[in-house]
Amino acid sequence: MVEVTTFPSAQSSTSTTRPIQLETEHLKLRAWQKSDLEPFAQLNTNKDVMRYFPSVLTREQSDALADKFQHLILEHGWGFWAVELKETGQFIGFTGLNAQPEQFIFSPCVEIGWRLAKLYWHQGYATEAAKACLKFAFETLNLNEIVAFTSVQNKPSEQVMQRLGMQAMYEFNHPAL
Repeated sequence: MVEVTTFPSAQSSTSTTRPIQLETEHLKLRAWQKSDLEPFAQLNTNKDVMRYFPSVLTREQSDALADKFQHLILEHGWGFWAVELKETGQFIGFTGLNAQPEQFIFSPCVEIGWRLAKLYWHQGYATEAAKACLKFAFETLNLNEIVAFTSVQNKPSEQVMQRLGMQAMYEFNHPAL
């Protein structure tokens, strides 16, 4: 299911290659650190977390994904940020934005996505982090539209999309699945 939302864009746009950090009441969305790799690997091997993906990830695949996310942040200043709890500094997953210039039938687009460790589900963190990403996307990057997509069976992610004010547009066949 692809869900798209459009908001009025800000008057000005900024671009930077310096890593940007976003903060919310409870969370920091930041560049990746070496200390994130172990908890990220644990998250990616959890069958509940990865239920709507083709498979869990090996440690090597997980590390490569974190490395890819970090390189995109270093290149653009933004991307899929590591998310930590402000109170404890605990890494809990990722949330952020990713340009998709040609992969999908609705490309070019910028997607929003999230993946949190199961311990942190149902506490509002995905929605809180995603709202900060949307604000950044529309007010700082001056984007007109953000796309989110998930498996039609993934009702929890769909509910986050609904809480963000996104509207279901149509179903599509993901080219990697």
